[in-house]
Amino acid sequence: MRMRRCEMGRKTKETFVKVNLNLDGSGKVEVNTGIKFLDHMLASFAKHGCLDLKVEAAGDMKHHVAEDVMIVLGKCVERALGNREGIRRIGDAIVPMDDALVLLALDLSGRGYSCVEVKFRGKRLEDMDSELVEHLLHTFAVNGRLNLHVRVLSGRNDHHKAEAIFKALGLAFQQAVHKWGIKGVPSTKGVV
Repeated sequence: MRMRRCEMGRKTKETFVKVNLNLDGSGKVEVNTGIKFLDHMLASFAKHGCLDLKVEAAGDMKHHVAEDVMIVLGKCVERALGNREGIRRIGDAIVPMDDALVLLALDLSGRGYSCVEVKFRGKRLEDMDSELVEHLLHTFAVNGRLNLHVRVLSGRNDHHKAEAIFKALGLAFQQAVHKWGIKGVPSTKGVV
């Protein structure tokens, strides 16, 4: 059986990122990006997705570090999935978190696309700009070659909205990568 793992790095003049991902993990998380809120969101994603995830990152600006982390994480997903044989491919989740309610659906289609509908009340989420959430999800979708739709249906607390998004991402992702016994690639085209 093919191991669905990936270790990948990225080094630019502005950042250093290293990601180790195991799609068939148990939720072991070790994340240190230098951005506490991003660390928390990635930990929520991995824990609820039953993924083993290790991320190390550093750089000159938080925006650059966060973006490069999501580039590498997306590319790791793409590599770990291989030809996507035997996976369910599609996943969804509805996640409540106190006042927040999030609907998320994804398709590991081989085509990167995102549609994220979220409005934050404030400009900051702890030590990260709130406007980064939509950008980071898009970056992950494009580099992971997956379709991603997110709708925040209700909520007042920005932290709750963001955390519910990343928990939903983990739950939906786990459904989509699940090996469910189907033979071949989950596509009428024969390729994803």
